Amino acid sequence: MDTKIGSLDTCKPSSNNVGCPPNGTVSTIQGSVSPTVVNCAAEATLGRHLARRLVQVGVNDVFSVPGDFNLTLLDHLIAEPGLNLIGCCNELNAGYAADGYARSRGVGACVVTFTVGGLSVLNAIAGAYSENLPLICIVGGPNSNDYGTNRILHHTIGLPDFTQELRCFQTVTCFQAVVNNLEDAHELIDTAISTALKESKPVYISIGCNLPAIPHPTFSLDPVPFSLAPKLSNKMGLKAAVEAAAEFLNKAVKPVIVGGPKLRVAKACEAFVELADASGYAVAVMPSAKGLVPEQHPHFIGTYWGAVSTSFCAEIVESADAYLFAGPIYNDYSSVGYSLLLKKEKAIIVQPERVVIGNGPAFGCVLMKDFLRELAKRLQHNNTAYENYHRIFVPEGHPLKSAPKEPLRVNVLFQHIQKMLSGESAVIAETGDSWFNCQKLKLPTGCGYEFQMQYGSIGWSVGATLGYAQAVPEKRVIACIGDGSFQVTAQDVSTMLRCGQKTIIFLINNGGYTIEVEIHDGPYNVIKNWNYTALVDAIHNGEGKCWTAKVFCEEELIEAIETATGAKKDCLCFIEVIVHKDDTSKELLEWGSRVSAANSRPPNPQ
Repeated sequence: MDTKIGSLDTCKPSSNNVGCPPNGTVSTIQGSVSPTVVNCAAEATLGRHLARRLVQVGVNDVFSVPGDFNLTLLDHLIAEPGLNLIGCCNELNAGYAADGYARSRGVGACVVTFTVGGLSVLNAIAGAYSENLPLICIVGGPNSNDYGTNRILHHTIGLPDFTQELRCFQTVTCFQAVVNNLEDAHELIDTAISTALKESKPVYISIGCNLPAIPHPTFSLDPVPFSLAPKLSNKMGLKAAVEAAAEFLNKAVKPVIVGGPKLRVAKACEAFVELADASGYAVAVMPSAKGLVPEQHPHFIGTYWGAVSTSFCAEIVESADAYLFAGPIYNDYSSVGYSLLLKKEKAIIVQPERVVIGNGPAFGCVLMKDFLRELAKRLQHNNTAYENYHRIFVPEGHPLKSAPKEPLRVNVLFQHIQKMLSGESAVIAETGDSWFNCQKLKLPTGCGYEFQMQYGSIGWSVGATLGYAQAVPEKRVIACIGDGSFQVTAQDVSTMLRCGQKTIIFLINNGGYTIEVEIHDGPYNVIKNWNYTALVDAIHNGEGKCWTAKVFCEEELIEAIETATGAKKDCLCFIEVIVHKDDTSKELLEWGSRVSAANSRPPNPQ
């Protein structure tokens, strides 16, 4: 996770200033030059105003699919010097790319056409909503003159009702703006963008297709800066929560702290580290928080994921007599089929704006980062839990040495991926067995890491890799993708090549949906095998820099990695790894059986 605009604890676009202010101040979103009254009507249009707003908040790349309702809008987005329009192969991937971009930059954007494009991107927007990502979904809407008429438009379901798309987006966005006149366009657009940033959720903006090219006095050459009022903790509530938590933890013998995924939306990662430094407690992360807490911290003990935790981590967390969870999400996946051995009366649960201590009391209007920083000042140093971990810890063994030309094993593959990681790299883990194998990677300082656990949409990683790599071109992204997932969204490898990206994709070919196999197997989990390297070569078609390899054994893998990181370091490298269909991590086997048990619970008696 990189500290770009809006991500983690800082908001630092390259040439703008989007504030994440200290309490009691107001942040401004402003361009690099002072606002001026525009003299050129061509630059005072709705389309250019929207483009400048995107650049102001740190969006320099917009992912799009053209359609007749958004074409004029795309013309005006392209005309903005600070904005790069990236055409994707389909709307779903454009949304996934905006998701990946937002994970690094703190905000992302995509542009599609009315209904036929909007409903296609909807799944990606829902995923971003579940992961608390500020994403601006822009739709080219109907001509403003058609609203309120009885006309039937193409790209719709054949009814004179234009609200179907809007109604769908209302459930997966925190604000919806339908711009069908110029008078309130400025206010609607600004409200939508500022709401996305404040709520850290996606928003929906529909722009009438006949409006982007029209000037209006409210659209200045450089939009007037607008302010984001910061959320503030209730001082009395904060004080009471800190006192209660300090008393709770200071009387514990072996307390621990665990970071959760909402550390990101609370912008509390630095505050969490301050608490870890001051307390001396053993520090763990939930699986979906991997990458949000530095794994080089001296008291870091790994990933807490119940029965599939990293070695010795669950034993320390679950045997603690007090544990503080900062920003957790407890769902059936993160709880391994509701099998965590935790007790509510031992827990302090810290959410972005609420603290609950044991079975009570609860404190609202308390911001997580304020609470963690103040609590750090009140805790007695106690490293008992970490000492216990250090006492029982046994380093993980290495995979069995491969015989010459022995078929490649997954654990050997990830042993070599581990060696590739540095502060100049980032890991994208696709939904599937890559979840579990990538969790065991030890991330060097500065190494990014992303996966989509709450929504768990297979195919997410292809688009997300495109967006993430576009946001941080200085990093080399390493994407671990299963063959089943790749078949869902493979087309946008094409867009990676058009953008000149240098990602390394490990395509793990084991012949099916392995994660589903371990939950509940059936013939539907077997997929048609593709010649994946030949497919990527066909997509490459001699345009752009691309190198592919198919590996069957460790010797070939080593050679492929040396090439990808050496002679082909400036290319997109696609390495298809052939492994046995039953070669999975032990964690997936355990997790799959527990999730299966949770899914198959019989109905309660009525």
